[in-house]
Amino acid sequence: MTTAPTLAATREELAGLLAHRRAAGARVGFVPTMGALHAGHASLMREAANHADLVVVSIFVNPMQFGPTEDLERYPRTLDADLGLCSDNGVPLVFAPAVEEVYPDGFSHDGIRERVTVQPGTLATILDGESRPGHFDGVLTVVAKLFGLVQPDVAVFGQKDYQQLALIRAMVRDLCQPVEIIGAETMREPDGLAMSSRNRYLDPAQRAAATVLNRALRAAQEQAAYGVEQARSAAMSELSSEPSLDLDYLALTGTDLGKAPENGEGRILVAARFGSTRLIDNMSITFATPAGTARAGSTTTERSS
Repeated sequence: MTTAPTLAATREELAGLLAHRRAAGARVGFVPTMGALHAGHASLMREAANHADLVVVSIFVNPMQFGPTEDLERYPRTLDADLGLCSDNGVPLVFAPAVEEVYPDGFSHDGIRERVTVQPGTLATILDGESRPGHFDGVLTVVAKLFGLVQPDVAVFGQKDYQQLALIRAMVRDLCQPVEIIGAETMREPDGLAMSSRNRYLDPAQRAAATVLNRALRAAQEQAAYGVEQARSAAMSELSSEPSLDLDYLALTGTDLGKAPENGEGRILVAARFGSTRLIDNMSITFATPAGTARAGSTTTERSS
């Protein structure tokens, strides 16, 4: 029989529930989420439990990381189901604050400019940052706030949001935050689609079409031994086979999201829309340049026109 997690809705409730555990020397693990939880989130909870004595999950739909025209109101809120999934995975404490608990003066895009926020630097201006200006300011600001409230020893984030993970690691390093960051493997549906809360927006035809993302990434992995451009061409060939896809970007990079190496480990990342639903995915990739083969070109990012 599972035990329902304790729900904290305010800063004071959270601090009170954590105080005695910290006094007893418990190592605190943290999984920040925006709710609409699924098996991918459950894997993060289990990973956190491997590194901590107490796991805290936050459920907070952060308005700052949505642009003024993005889908904040559309984003699913499923608190009862989320608490059930937390219970099933042994999470004892869930922090589900109102907006006013995280942004004490309330939130508006104009008003936030007068407040102290986290500026994520140039890494936030490429890929998703280019497509969604200000998005990572919101992500890092809320993560910094939640770190301040939970004060975790370790926090777990999924690798599906690879740029987000890289930026959070950079923030922790640059702001000297005493939190160990763990990147957990992406969980996938049986057909390869990366698990995401946004998948529920897809109609059946869009859901079937979205599997092209996984096929494109794997095609690039298979061709990476022949060089960066061969890998890119293989991925683009797969993506071009799906007429309903609206490509945002396909990028082949280093593990640090810089220039893709001619030989060695890198990353391939993709973002695309199916109808009004924007999905992202990425995989690790190992590049090689066959002897005597010149590397063609230097552009590693393909964007829709």
